Amino acid sequence: MIHIKNVTICDGTGREPFPGELLLDGERIEAVSETPLGDLDAETIDGAGMTATPGFIDAHRHCDLAALFDPNFGELELAQGLTTVVMGNCGLAPTPSTPETRQALYDFIEPCLGKAPSGSAFPKVSDFLRALESRPHPLNLGVLGATGAITTACKGYGDVPFTADTRRQAEAYVRDAMEAGALGLSCGIMYTPECYSATEDFAFLAKIAGEYGGYLTSHIRGEGNSLTQSVEEVLEIGRQAGVGVNISHFKVTGLKNHGWGIEQAIAALEAARAQGQDATADAYPYPAGSTTILSLVPPTVVAAAGGDVCAFLATRPGRELLETEITKEFDGWDNMVSSIGWERISISSVTAEEDRPFAGLDFTAAAEAAGVSQAELLCGLVARSQGKVGVILQSMAQADVDRVLTLPWVSLISDALYGGGDMPHPRLYGAFPKFLREYVRERSLLTFGQAVRKMTSLPAKRLGLKDRGALLPGYYADLLLFDPAKFTDRATFQNPKRLASGLARVFVNGTDPRHRSGKLIKRN
Repeated sequence: MIHIKNVTICDGTGREPFPGELLLDGERIEAVSETPLGDLDAETIDGAGMTATPGFIDAHRHCDLAALFDPNFGELELAQGLTTVVMGNCGLAPTPSTPETRQALYDFIEPCLGKAPSGSAFPKVSDFLRALESRPHPLNLGVLGATGAITTACKGYGDVPFTADTRRQAEAYVRDAMEAGALGLSCGIMYTPECYSATEDFAFLAKIAGEYGGYLTSHIRGEGNSLTQSVEEVLEIGRQAGVGVNISHFKVTGLKNHGWGIEQAIAALEAARAQGQDATADAYPYPAGSTTILSLVPPTVVAAAGGDVCAFLATRPGRELLETEITKEFDGWDNMVSSIGWERISISSVTAEEDRPFAGLDFTAAAEAAGVSQAELLCGLVARSQGKVGVILQSMAQADVDRVLTLPWVSLISDALYGGGDMPHPRLYGAFPKFLREYVRERSLLTFGQAVRKMTSLPAKRLGLKDRGALLPGYYADLLLFDPAKFTDRATFQNPKRLASGLARVFVNGTDPRHRSGKLIKRN
């Protein structure tokens, strides 16, 4: 047993910190007391000057491949207080896959998830979960079934409708995922091939997940001009499927949409919640996002490419078409170039050696250095790297980010990408301590208790985890000890690969995470 004395406790329920003591017995919390527990036959930790909180839960990371293949996985996560992470988000995952679609899938997800080792294959989600269970981990891992990967496995990346046969295949993939222990489903309606799917397609898959107690979290179709309509689409999917829904990385993009756009979307969600619908959202504490370069390619160009946009953009007709289309607006698709400008889009990761000097530069500066137009640079980057390039988009207003993150039904996430490169988004290293530093200590937008709830019990409830996310008797002992004045992020956009600092102790299932005591968590 471990007895933590003289500590300030913030239990994760939203209650403000109070002085007390904790007793850990094996994997679980035995007691949380506001009065001394007395002398116990236990290891004693003096928590004077420290605050104890539940370990933070990041319900949205793209660490699927890192968790399996990176020997250092856990270092940057634990440094920022993460004891539980969930992968399979935005419909992007390395599973399921077929021999025919596997390489195309791996190429598509590489900017977000990183490179899949040669020869790796996970035909079904259950295969992936078995691979995770076959090795020890320093933190807890949860998995979502990714409908983008499911759709790709069934019918590839083209604009091909579901048939009776492919729908049966998709159902089998979802059932396999849920029966193996997936927490729910994620979809990436903005991305190919899910952008071609209809509301009833998503509702069909989500309803199956709902039979097992799962929910649906969605990277919506549009986060700019069509934000409210895209939120309404997910709400309708939830109503048709009879499942809870979550809007992933809830935000509004596009300079002309700042301010008013987020209020319309919030109103739509709050109206649904007032009518009893199970609808939530999550967000990260930065006014910039990050994604794959292919998200910048207009749908007309994708359609003209006939299934191989990378090869098409290497041709003169492809370059000329993109040059023409990149300035246009499209219903239901966010043109980031026209909505925020080339100068607010920077290159974060590349795979071609000749493109390395562009990492960290915005498109205008990079194009000037290369002596080409921004559109021509985009085509070259896509063609040379088979689309495996990451970008950072300075697309949001800080006031909108603040508005979202102070809503009581919005959890904190990182949306961290593991695509590598020299200049990743700093959220990979610092989202959670940044939230406490900026929103609590520096700007007083939330109390400490409110902020900790958004990182612990609120995401645990969304994920269906009944015994994690709070410091309560009987709960798993995922626990942090730190001085709130010293725990901080150090990663910036200019210097993003810096570990957070200030944690005194971390416990994962009651044990030092160096013992690799993490579990594969399943909905309970």
